[in-house]
Amino acid sequence: MVTAAPEPVRRRRQGKQLESALLTAGWDELVEVGYARLTMESIAGRARTSEAVLYRRWANKDQLVLAAIEHHRGTHPVAVPDTGTLRGDLLAQLTALSEALAGFFAIAAAAAFSGLLADTGLSPAQVRDQVMTDRSLPDVRAIYRRAHERGEINVERIPAAVLEMPFDLVRHDLLMALEPPEPARIRSIVDELFLPLVRTRQAG
Repeated sequence: MVTAAPEPVRRRRQGKQLESALLTAGWDELVEVGYARLTMESIAGRARTSEAVLYRRWANKDQLVLAAIEHHRGTHPVAVPDTGTLRGDLLAQLTALSEALAGFFAIAAAAAFSGLLADTGLSPAQVRDQVMTDRSLPDVRAIYRRAHERGEINVERIPAAVLEMPFDLVRHDLLMALEPPEPARIRSIVDELFLPLVRTRQAG
Protein backbone atom coordinates (compact mmCIF):
# COMPACT_ATOMS: atom_id res chain seq x y z
CA MET A 1 0.00 0.00 0.00
CA VAL A 2 1.41 3.38 -1.06
CA THR A 3 1.06 6.12 1.51
CA ALA A 4 0.38 9.59 0.10
CA ALA A 5 3.01 12.17 0.91
CA PRO A 6 1.84 14.66 3.53
CA GLU A 7 0.86 18.07 2.21
CA PRO A 8 3.32 20.83 3.05
CA VAL A 9 2.29 22.94 5.99
CA ARG A 10 1.24 26.43 4.94
CA ARG A 11 2.83 28.98 7.17
CA ARG A 12 0.70 31.93 8.07
CA ARG A 13 1.93 35.18 6.57
CA GLN A 14 2.35 38.05 8.97
CA GLY A 15 3.54 41.61 9.19
CA LYS A 16 5.49 42.99 6.24
CA GLN A 17 5.35 39.69 4.38
CA LEU A 18 1.56 39.67 4.50
CA GLU A 19 1.27 43.34 3.56
CA SER A 20 3.62 42.86 0.60
CA ALA A 21 1.54 39.91 -0.61
CA LEU A 22 -1.66 41.94 -0.33
CA LEU A 23 -0.21 44.91 -2.22
CA THR A 24 1.22 42.63 -4.91
CA ALA A 25 -2.21 41.05 -5.30
CA GLY A 26 -3.74 44.52 -5.54
CA TRP A 27 -1.34 45.54 -8.30
CA ASP A 28 -1.81 42.29 -10.22
CA GLU A 29 -5.58 42.65 -10.02
CA LEU A 30 -5.34 46.27 -11.19
CA VAL A 31 -3.27 45.21 -14.20
CA GLU A 32 -5.51 42.27 -15.09
CA VAL A 33 -9.04 43.64 -14.67
CA GLY A 34 -8.59 47.42 -14.39
CA TYR A 35 -9.61 49.80 -11.66
CA ALA A 36 -13.32 49.89 -12.45
CA ARG A 37 -13.76 46.10 -12.08
CA LEU A 38 -11.35 45.69 -9.18
CA THR A 39 -12.94 45.05 -5.77
CA MET A 40 -11.72 44.34 -2.28
CA GLU A 41 -13.26 40.89 -2.67
CA SER A 42 -11.32 40.17 -5.87
CA ILE A 43 -8.04 41.29 -4.28
CA ALA A 44 -8.70 39.15 -1.21
CA GLY A 45 -9.40 36.17 -3.45
CA ARG A 46 -6.17 36.66 -5.38
CA ALA A 47 -4.22 37.03 -2.13
CA ARG A 48 -5.97 33.97 -0.64
CA THR A 49 -7.17 35.83 2.39
CA SER A 50 -10.35 37.50 3.65
CA GLU A 51 -11.68 40.97 2.98
CA ALA A 52 -11.46 41.64 6.73
CA VAL A 53 -7.67 41.35 6.48
CA LEU A 54 -7.65 44.08 3.83
CA TYR A 55 -10.01 46.38 5.69
CA ARG A 56 -7.84 46.21 8.79
CA ARG A 57 -5.15 47.97 6.77
CA TRP A 58 -6.99 50.10 4.20
CA ALA A 59 -10.39 51.72 4.65
CA ASN A 60 -11.41 51.28 1.01
CA LYS A 61 -10.20 50.14 -2.38
CA ASP A 62 -8.89 53.57 -3.38
CA GLN A 63 -6.46 53.65 -0.48
CA LEU A 64 -5.38 50.08 -1.22
CA VAL A 65 -4.82 50.80 -4.91
CA LEU A 66 -2.70 53.87 -4.15
CA ALA A 67 -0.63 51.79 -1.73
CA ALA A 68 -0.31 49.00 -4.32
CA ILE A 69 0.90 51.46 -6.97
CA GLU A 70 3.50 52.86 -4.57
CA HIS A 71 4.58 49.37 -3.51
CA HIS A 72 5.01 48.19 -7.11
CA ARG A 73 7.15 51.20 -7.96
CA GLY A 74 9.28 50.72 -4.85
CA THR A 75 9.90 47.04 -5.52
CA HIS A 76 10.81 47.50 -9.20
CA PRO A 77 13.67 50.03 -9.24
CA VAL A 78 15.52 50.81 -12.46
CA ALA A 79 19.23 50.00 -12.25
CA VAL A 80 21.62 52.92 -12.65
CA PRO A 81 24.05 52.25 -15.55
CA ASP A 82 27.79 52.88 -15.59
CA THR A 83 28.95 53.17 -19.20
CA GLY A 84 32.04 55.26 -18.44
CA THR A 85 30.71 58.56 -19.84
CA LEU A 86 28.04 61.03 -18.77
CA ARG A 87 26.39 60.93 -22.20
CA GLY A 88 26.32 57.15 -22.28
CA ASP A 89 24.95 56.93 -18.76
CA LEU A 90 22.17 59.41 -19.48
CA LEU A 91 21.13 57.74 -22.73
CA ALA A 92 21.05 54.33 -21.06
CA GLN A 93 19.25 55.56 -17.94
CA LEU A 94 16.61 57.60 -19.76
CA THR A 95 15.90 54.71 -22.11
CA ALA A 96 15.61 52.14 -19.32
CA LEU A 97 13.56 54.49 -17.16
CA SER A 98 11.11 55.36 -19.93
CA GLU A 99 10.61 51.70 -20.85
CA ALA A 100 10.05 50.72 -17.22
CA LEU A 101 7.69 53.59 -16.41
CA ALA A 102 5.59 53.59 -19.58
CA GLY A 103 3.44 50.63 -18.56
CA PHE A 104 3.32 51.81 -14.96
CA PHE A 105 2.10 55.29 -15.94
CA ALA A 106 -0.49 53.86 -18.36
CA ILE A 107 -2.02 51.65 -15.66
CA ALA A 108 -1.89 54.37 -13.01
CA ALA A 109 -3.39 56.96 -15.37
CA ALA A 110 -6.19 54.57 -16.35
CA ALA A 111 -6.99 54.07 -12.67
CA ALA A 112 -7.06 57.81 -12.06
CA PHE A 113 -9.36 58.43 -15.03
CA SER A 114 -11.63 55.58 -13.89
CA GLY A 115 -12.36 57.23 -10.55
CA LEU A 116 -9.35 56.77 -8.30
CA LEU A 117 -10.12 59.82 -6.20
CA ALA A 118 -13.41 59.45 -4.43
CA ASP A 119 -12.30 57.78 -1.22
CA THR A 120 -8.61 58.68 -0.96
CA GLY A 121 -9.10 61.90 0.99
CA LEU A 122 -6.63 63.52 -1.43
CA SER A 123 -7.09 66.27 -4.00
CA PRO A 124 -6.67 65.46 -7.71
CA ALA A 125 -3.28 67.21 -7.64
CA GLN A 126 -2.15 65.15 -4.64
CA VAL A 127 -3.20 61.89 -6.29
CA ARG A 128 -1.39 62.93 -9.48
CA ASP A 129 1.78 63.71 -7.57
CA GLN A 130 1.64 60.47 -5.60
CA VAL A 131 0.94 58.31 -8.63
CA MET A 132 2.93 60.03 -11.36
CA THR A 133 5.92 61.63 -9.65
CA ASP A 134 9.17 59.94 -10.62
CA ARG A 135 11.24 58.97 -7.56
CA SER A 136 14.34 58.04 -9.54
CA LEU A 137 16.39 61.26 -9.26
CA PRO A 138 18.02 60.52 -5.87
CA ASP A 139 19.35 57.25 -7.36
CA VAL A 140 20.59 58.73 -10.63
CA ARG A 141 22.65 61.38 -8.86
CA ALA A 142 25.30 58.66 -8.90
CA ILE A 143 25.58 59.34 -12.65
CA TYR A 144 26.43 62.98 -12.01
CA ARG A 145 28.76 62.14 -9.13
CA ARG A 146 30.77 59.76 -11.29
CA ALA A 147 30.91 62.32 -14.12
CA HIS A 148 32.16 64.89 -11.61
CA GLU A 149 34.86 62.49 -10.38
CA ARG A 150 35.95 61.81 -13.99
CA GLY A 151 36.24 65.55 -14.57
CA GLU A 152 33.47 65.69 -17.18
CA ILE A 153 31.37 68.17 -15.19
CA ASN A 154 31.52 70.26 -12.06
CA VAL A 155 28.25 69.55 -10.27
CA GLU A 156 28.79 72.51 -7.96
CA ARG A 157 28.36 74.87 -10.92
CA ILE A 158 25.23 73.23 -12.36
CA PRO A 159 21.83 74.13 -10.86
CA ALA A 160 19.66 71.26 -9.64
CA ALA A 161 16.99 72.24 -12.17
CA VAL A 162 19.44 71.59 -15.02
CA LEU A 163 20.39 68.17 -13.63
CA GLU A 164 16.72 67.25 -13.30
CA MET A 165 15.79 68.54 -16.76
CA PRO A 166 16.40 65.36 -18.84
CA PHE A 167 14.28 63.33 -16.45
CA ASP A 168 11.55 65.99 -16.29
CA LEU A 169 11.30 66.00 -20.10
CA VAL A 170 11.12 62.22 -20.36
CA ARG A 171 8.46 62.11 -17.64
CA HIS A 172 6.48 64.77 -19.51
CA ASP A 173 6.63 62.73 -22.71
CA LEU A 174 5.52 59.62 -20.83
CA LEU A 175 2.56 61.40 -19.26
CA MET A 176 1.48 62.82 -22.60
CA ALA A 177 1.86 59.69 -24.74
CA LEU A 178 1.86 56.87 -22.15
CA GLU A 179 4.58 55.17 -24.18
CA PRO A 180 8.39 55.44 -24.22
CA PRO A 181 9.90 58.33 -26.17
CA GLU A 182 11.60 57.40 -29.43
CA PRO A 183 15.41 56.89 -29.23
CA ALA A 184 15.86 60.01 -31.39
CA ARG A 185 13.89 62.05 -28.86
CA ILE A 186 16.07 60.83 -25.98
CA ARG A 187 19.25 61.60 -27.95
CA SER A 188 17.87 65.07 -28.68
CA ILE A 189 17.20 65.73 -24.99
CA VAL A 190 20.76 64.73 -24.09
CA ASP A 191 22.73 66.05 -27.09
CA GLU A 192 20.78 69.15 -28.09
CA LEU A 193 19.40 70.38 -24.78
CA PHE A 194 21.14 69.03 -21.70
CA LEU A 195 24.82 68.80 -22.68
CA PRO A 196 24.96 72.22 -24.41
CA LEU A 197 23.29 73.78 -21.36
CA VAL A 198 25.80 72.09 -19.05
CA ARG A 199 28.70 73.34 -21.17
CA THR A 200 27.28 76.86 -21.03
CA ARG A 201 27.00 76.72 -17.25
CA GLN A 202 30.52 75.32 -16.94
CA ALA A 203 31.95 78.07 -19.13
CA GLY A 204 29.92 80.79 -17.45
